[in-house]
Amino acid sequence: MSEVVPSLHQRRRAPTDAELAGIPWLARLTPEERQIAVAELQISEALAGDLVCRMGRPVTYWFGVVDGLLKMSGENAEGQAMTFAGLPPGGWFGEGTVLKREAYRYNVQTLRRSLVAGLPVDTFHRLLDQSIGFNRFVMNQLNERLGQFIAAREIDRMNNPDLRVARSLAALFNPVLYPGVGEVLRITQQELAYLVGLSRQRVNEALSNLQTQNLIRIEYGGLRVLDLEGLRSQRNV
Repeated sequence: MSEVVPSLHQRRRAPTDAELAGIPWLARLTPEERQIAVAELQISEALAGDLVCRMGRPVTYWFGVVDGLLKMSGENAEGQAMTFAGLPPGGWFGEGTVLKREAYRYNVQTLRRSLVAGLPVDTFHRLLDQSIGFNRFVMNQLNERLGQFIAAREIDRMNNPDLRVARSLAALFNPVLYPGVGEVLRITQQELAYLVGLSRQRVNEALSNLQTQNLIRIEYGGLRVLDLEGLRSQRNV
């Protein structure tokens, strides 16, 4: 008989001090508010391919990426699969769903082994009711996320592969949504291909072109952005 792997929920545990240090919104809280949040935060070690959020399931946590890489996806009006966002370290997501306490309208899946943090829905709303700092963080998230989703629709309609890769990379280096990334994103060409919806070979070609333009530098195990505005402003690379 094959061994039964515990679910993501069953693998949850309390966060370490190092993991708490990587949660950006904790710094916005007062000592009392931080104590409330830390007591309720959970960490799960997600395996590659785990579904963190499943379309149609009721919301239970507000989630964030401590380490690893996730993909948020759904379907467009024609029933075709569409990637809304890649979710690198430092990114928290699903606040709109948590605010409305509704079922997920998207799937979030791990592309590799990842550490995922979760704050229970009731604790999220408690902090929202009590904390000005937490409110500002969530408001900034919602505003930035709206722009990200509009950009994702635009990227999905692009026929130029180099342009798709450039814009998708720029989204992953968003310092507001993903403060844990910095200047270097740990990602493989295959993972980027999953996010962009292209073959690994075509992504490799696009990355080489972007590197030739001194927009990025391909490093061992990842990518370094050299000109974020240049990536964002690409029109016909």
